[in-house]
Amino acid sequence: MKSLWFFDDVNLFKVLCPHKFKAYKANHDFDAYKKKDYIYFEEDSANKVYLIERGKVKIGYYSEDGDEVVKAILTRGELFGETAILGESKREEFAQSIDNTTSICPIGVDTMHDLMRNNQTFSFKIYKVIGFKLKRLERRLQLLLFKDTKTRLVEFLDELCSDYGYDCEKTGDKVIHHPYTQKDIACLIGTSRPTLNILLNELKEEKVLQFSRKEIRIHKNIA
Repeated sequence: MKSLWFFDDVNLFKVLCPHKFKAYKANHDFDAYKKKDYIYFEEDSANKVYLIERGKVKIGYYSEDGDEVVKAILTRGELFGETAILGESKREEFAQSIDNTTSICPIGVDTMHDLMRNNQTFSFKIYKVIGFKLKRLERRLQLLLFKDTKTRLVEFLDELCSDYGYDCEKTGDKVIHHPYTQKDIACLIGTSRPTLNILLNELKEEKVLQFSRKEIRIHKNIA
């Protein structure tokens, strides 16, 4: 089973969290957030990056019409706010907890730069994570701009397969245990929850997949 928590078979939290480093451990704490709490807003000062120890965080922004646009929903072990490392001075997006037990590891930009200067492996992994996230965001924006909703869903399911899927030895199906609600998925593919439910049921009737609250099973003859 592969997920972002095991990026290149390395636990991101073990690699990136400053409290794992002796020089920073004594002064390092975790921040707790409830559902709908904001970690930061658009235009806030960008002086930290964040690593999710537990829970889920929504990254997005508001259009000129006031509509919320969701860029990503992140889970345990994922990094966000990382553009601060690259010199961003103010946030161009918001970050909001969407779980009642979200725990965040905040890392000051100066601390991150120190760690990157002193540890080449650490630095390499940070840049690799950033590159991976940018590539994924670019792909998702292309889907939203150029593909119909059903195609966006099918390609998102393919992405879930890569991150959370494994082969069922008995049937050969792809089984996906994922952390997203239907509302999360609907936000990520730019549709409504009712429309998503209709599309999932269509795919079920076409014998492409079966789904429950936390599991999607893609049948062998399709996967």
